[in-house]
Amino acid sequence: MLFDERPKERREDLFDREAELAAIMDNINRPLLVLSGVRRIGKTSLLLVALNELGRDYILIDARELKANYGRRDLYSLLSKALSSRLSRLADVLRGIRGINIMSNYVEISWRGRDYISLAELFDALNRRRLIVAIDEAQRLRGPMGAELREALAHAYDYDRNLTFVLTGSEVGLLHELIGVDDPSSPLYGRYYHEVQLGRFSEEQSAEFLRRGFEEAKLKVSEEVIDEMVRLFDGIPGWLTFAGNQYLAARSLEEVRERAIGVALRELENLVEEKSRASPSAGRRYRLALKCIAEGRDSWSSLRRCVEEGEGVTLSSSVLDNVLRTLERLSIVKDYEFLDPVYREAARRLR
Repeated sequence: MLFDERPKERREDLFDREAELAAIMDNINRPLLVLSGVRRIGKTSLLLVALNELGRDYILIDARELKANYGRRDLYSLLSKALSSRLSRLADVLRGIRGINIMSNYVEISWRGRDYISLAELFDALNRRRLIVAIDEAQRLRGPMGAELREALAHAYDYDRNLTFVLTGSEVGLLHELIGVDDPSSPLYGRYYHEVQLGRFSEEQSAEFLRRGFEEAKLKVSEEVIDEMVRLFDGIPGWLTFAGNQYLAARSLEEVRERAIGVALRELENLVEEKSRASPSAGRRYRLALKCIAEGRDSWSSLRRCVEEGEGVTLSSSVLDNVLRTLERLSIVKDYEFLDPVYREAARRLR
């Protein structure tokens, strides 16, 4: 079902991503692939379909489960979960590896002590089998162990010829920072990776997606409703899916719009709250910057003036630059424009 809000797993359920899927299939023997795009663009669905189509052994690590200041124990617990979910396929590879113990249907990994196994050693062990290591929302790994992860990826890039790493990320700037291929201090500096960028659906594709979804749900919807959804959600598949489901439940375009803005508003509020925990003034400036950009402040000078007027202080150029660059790395804004129109409307409502 096109309106199933869970990530798709089969090619027949994936709408119009044939070119992107082919790009993954054609480049899967490279050491490192990156799938990038804004939130709700369909990266996880594309990844899962590709993994199932390839028919190769893989492990899938969902980095969204990591807290911001994760530690080694948190990361190794995530790796244990990923390996345990594929134990029936990987038991023969994992048995006999120092630091790994198989207990019934669970894989224990030693994260300290005498049997401690490093990330590089773990990758070397997995290299016994042709294997895809997929990390969803990989930018979440930028925390305390980001440097060690880069070292391990660089080691695997050079020596573990049976491994392919596929990283996805919706905070594209942060994902590129994690990899560090443009940072001379990074062990991955200068390494080639193949990037598959997921774009938005065109207006025609968006309309066809909605028509087919409503047909599957056996609901006849007017073209006026379809056109308005296309306008509101700007070709982002996750929002179109959300809109289809909400309309099936409410039969009201205004309610669909308000519910979507409510979801985006909570996400922006979480960002502002996270920045406020580090510094109350930082939280205020992120909130003001988001509101000012949503109101159409589309240049450095007008944005600075708006934030200063909102806060009642003169603002250092470096402070505002840091705020703006962070919002860009998070793939929320680019060139003083929101990348997602729903987030623009939500930002206007920040308090």
